[in-house]
Amino acid sequence: MRIMGVDFGDARTGVAVSDLLCTLAGSATVVPSRNREKAIADIVRMVKEQEVGEIVVGLPRNMDGSEGSRAQLCREFAQELEQAAGVPVVMWDERRTTVEAHSILSQHNYHGKKRKDTVDAVAATLILEGYLAFRRR
Repeated sequence: MRIMGVDFGDARTGVAVSDLLCTLAGSATVVPSRNREKAIADIVRMVKEQEVGEIVVGLPRNMDGSEGSRAQLCREFAQELEQAAGVPVVMWDERRTTVEAHSILSQHNYHGKKRKDTVDAVAATLILEGYLAFRRR
């Protein structure tokens, strides 16, 4: 079984998939998400193709731990995704993952459109890596 990490966004959604042993984040990509139904369909297709048994969706909390309107949107997306994919979906605190993703991309000279097209996939990988580390403990 593999685990999939998802960083849901208005325009793009990052998706990362673990290895079969669920120890490392492997492939990562971005799917357009302006059309939510199509984004969910794209992710469900990947779930089936890559034999994903669990999905972890990033939950954007405020720095004080509270949840705002964006967190509610992510919870709704996660519920729809769980129903469509037929696999368990868990929420994972994603505070600072996008900031960290931008930092990583800067260190590797990703700028402009190249960064914009990659940052959500990197954020999904960070969400997945955090969750995998938690499971190992």
